[in-house]
Amino acid sequence: MENMLHLAPSLARVPDCFIIPPDQLPPATTGVVSLPVIDMSGSHDEVCRAILDAGKEYGFFQVVNHGVPEQVMQDMEAVCAEFYRLPAADKAHLYSEDKTKPNRLFSGTTYNTGGDKYWMDCLRLACPVTVGDAGDATSDGWPDKPRRLREVFERFVAQSRGVGMRVLRLLCDAAGLRADYFDGKLSRGDAILGVNHYPPCPDPAATLGLPPHCDRNLITLLVTGPVHGLEVLHAGEWVKVQHVPGAFVVNFGLQLEVVTNGMLKSVEHRVMTNAALPRTAVALFICPTEDCVVGPAEELVGDGGTPCYRALRFDEFKRIYATVKLGSALNLTTNLKNNQKADSM
Repeated sequence: MENMLHLAPSLARVPDCFIIPPDQLPPATTGVVSLPVIDMSGSHDEVCRAILDAGKEYGFFQVVNHGVPEQVMQDMEAVCAEFYRLPAADKAHLYSEDKTKPNRLFSGTTYNTGGDKYWMDCLRLACPVTVGDAGDATSDGWPDKPRRLREVFERFVAQSRGVGMRVLRLLCDAAGLRADYFDGKLSRGDAILGVNHYPPCPDPAATLGLPPHCDRNLITLLVTGPVHGLEVLHAGEWVKVQHVPGAFVVNFGLQLEVVTNGMLKSVEHRVMTNAALPRTAVALFICPTEDCVVGPAEELVGDGGTPCYRALRFDEFKRIYATVKLGSALNLTTNLKNNQKADSM
């Protein structure tokens, strides 16, 4: 627990283990960019087209009028804040550096990065697909404080996962896949809930909250909060993402890039820190089952076409693409198509 940043006294400087060389930390472009904002209450055809267009252009977009009640979003924000305010003794049993544990509290990073650490604490929980399954062994390790955490988290996960599945079905219509293409093993692994907390940092120019990376899952829904932090790589430059109150930020994971045979790309993103304000972001990762073999959809390869990606079990994919290399011209989870070609040579 001594590694947890949010429990440490205020620091006057960034410890050496967090410092990133300036050449590996290019600044974002000036100004803030509004990702495409898609109104989910629009007509079916308009929403389908908007999702496909935004996915091709950015790999990221925001959705509003998504059907998750404002109270559910507010309750989630409040309980997450309550959790991080708990005394250390109330959450010490959750702390673990064992990356194989489905439920844990940790600090630093979820990636293997050659010793680099990042300015973030994280509560990471595995969530059964069906809320009614929440009493199974997967969720036994969930926090028991604050008192209403389980109720609030389960409600948020169920409803935000519903938004993600609706986006996937609309995407199917737009891309020419059958409407239920993603309804089976491709999306029925335990969803992962990440509650990332970024305490104030004495020198935001010296470190990162999260390194540049692509999500390895299928699709991610993110509630960013009002404090700036998320940046997306677009047209070769880092752009700051504008916060839209009540919206989910949606981004496509590498499994979706594979299924669409590269029609849609999983895009690199990173998290910056803030000198004055703490920031908490909530991410829900919709994942395939561990034994699901993910490959390009036949409908998107075409008769006589060539798949651009190898089919891999999801657990094997995660094992192979587990590393982020800062300072490399090619992130191991970026340009997946080229990496897979190299791996097979």
